[in-house]
Amino acid sequence: MDMLWNGWGDPAKAAPLPDSVTGLLRDMLGVKPRTTPSLALEDIGLPADTAEPAALKALAEAVGGEAYVRTDAESRIRHTRGKSTPDLLRIRAGDFADLPRAVVLPGSHDEVLAVLRACSAHALAVVPFGGGTSVVGGLAPQRSAFVALDLRRMSGLLELDPVSRTAVLQPGLRAPEAEALLAEHGFTLGHFPQSFEWATIGGFAAARSSGQASAGYGRFDEMVLGLTLATPEGTIETGRAPRSAAGPDLRQLILGSEGAFGVITSVTVRIRPVPEVRVYEGWRFASFEEGAAALRRLAQDGPRPTVLRLSDEVETLIGLAQPDAIGAGLTQGDAGCMAITGYEGTAEDTALRREQAAAVLTACGGTLVGTEPGERWAHGRYSAPYLRDSLLEVGAFAETLETAAFWSRIPELYAAVRTALTDTLTQAGTPPLVMCHISHVYENGASLYFTVVSAQGEDPVAHWEPAKHAANEALLAAGGTISHHHGVGTDHRDWYVREAGPLGISALRAVKRRLDPEGLLNPGVLLPTD
Repeated sequence: MDMLWNGWGDPAKAAPLPDSVTGLLRDMLGVKPRTTPSLALEDIGLPADTAEPAALKALAEAVGGEAYVRTDAESRIRHTRGKSTPDLLRIRAGDFADLPRAVVLPGSHDEVLAVLRACSAHALAVVPFGGGTSVVGGLAPQRSAFVALDLRRMSGLLELDPVSRTAVLQPGLRAPEAEALLAEHGFTLGHFPQSFEWATIGGFAAARSSGQASAGYGRFDEMVLGLTLATPEGTIETGRAPRSAAGPDLRQLILGSEGAFGVITSVTVRIRPVPEVRVYEGWRFASFEEGAAALRRLAQDGPRPTVLRLSDEVETLIGLAQPDAIGAGLTQGDAGCMAITGYEGTAEDTALRREQAAAVLTACGGTLVGTEPGERWAHGRYSAPYLRDSLLEVGAFAETLETAAFWSRIPELYAAVRTALTDTLTQAGTPPLVMCHISHVYENGASLYFTVVSAQGEDPVAHWEPAKHAANEALLAAGGTISHHHGVGTDHRDWYVREAGPLGISALRAVKRRLDPEGLLNPGVLLPTD
């Protein structure tokens, strides 16, 4: 199944907002109903700007036939941009400026290399396409003549080593399919980001993804033991051993490269046994500051739960801590901040960690509110993007951004980004709700994940751009990174350049020139074009 072309995920899971929530949006934020009718996919007319016949023939020869080179309108539309709110608003308005000339489906590493050679011969840029879930402009290259390299045919489990607990996965394998294949052998990857239902293994590696159970399983880049990369100049293989002192680790150069250096064609990952039990529970704290201090204690001194996250007062009140209960806190008068803790493993180990963590959380001022909030969070953990689409349908604007910093900087970072978003959007006449949660924790710091909801304004995309700019400026000034797990894309590129510094960017440019001398791979994504 393909994702909804103008929204998130499975169309069957999209649900309208309750009248009570729509009323709250109207009363609190001045949200007005949409008046523009939605475009139907079959009614969209596109210019006939496909690749030249000679290029299409070369691409077909590279991938084993014309069936794997698609130029029909629907295929091209479904590979246009990603799933950020501006992406969706543009496509819903009929803006197809970033349309690929063709969609190419290779079936192997060698076919990827052949596609790269064909694109080089015909001056076509290449955008690797996995699940299409980018929310930072990672699928909108700065070149009009490009092809989308859809990796769905490369979706297998190539090898599983139960002794070493490793697996070799192909890049087009969606996360649920990967989990199912591993589960047949009694293993799990343990990577469950919000995009889990649609994102792919190659995308996780290319974007340096982080899952909701990262406190226990680690980030995806910590799970990766080896990678194979296809580039216009040849192949790079990494990962002979779990750790090595043989020079700089080339895996780290490929991880997070977002298709700018090459196309990831296989990923060797660490796997773990499927847990015997999974338990999620809720804790309430009087304030975000108090809850953050409790999470820091667990992250630094243990025992660390598998899932550990904390919603601020506004997010708790609105109900985003439990996505299937939006607005409930407003009517129930909920106060304080909700933390979710989750434990996975053997029954004995899980019970021990729950008991030890409960002692720490209680000593830090937390109150256990039982498993019901935790189980509700687990049930709705992938539903937020659907909620975003429902908000867009009734005329609200909803978007997210995230960052990370050392623990000592978290309070300043939290305040700075909230202020930047609130001030900018209020000045534009659309005062927002700004919500935040700590989404990932480490011994030395944490990630902050912000959600913004406001009225759309006359031009929703233009309405968001100054707020996004102000937030990016604020988080860099406060010591945060431009992205913790969404990636750089084009949206964050200018701030990434500042974060990495001139010499660092020059070094990465040199890598790109060596691996991709013609600048065909995702031009303008991650690094500015020359």
